[in-house]
Amino acid sequence: MRNFKSQGHAQRFIICHGVVNNLFRFGRHLLQAKHYRTLRERSFSEWMQVSHVQNLT
Repeated sequence: MRNFKSQGHAQRFIICHGVVNNLFRFGRHLLQAKHYRTLRERSFSEWMQVSHVQNLT
């Protein structure tokens, strides 16, 4: 909690971070590489839709 101004601010961050973190964290050691890449690709495309981020490249 070093960089947070209050416990409430830290709690709000942790709640949001947990939801986003679950979208991107897979049990890599449990998956084959091709399946892992597919899941990562789907996660990033879903994140772009949800966050309204456009690919700038």
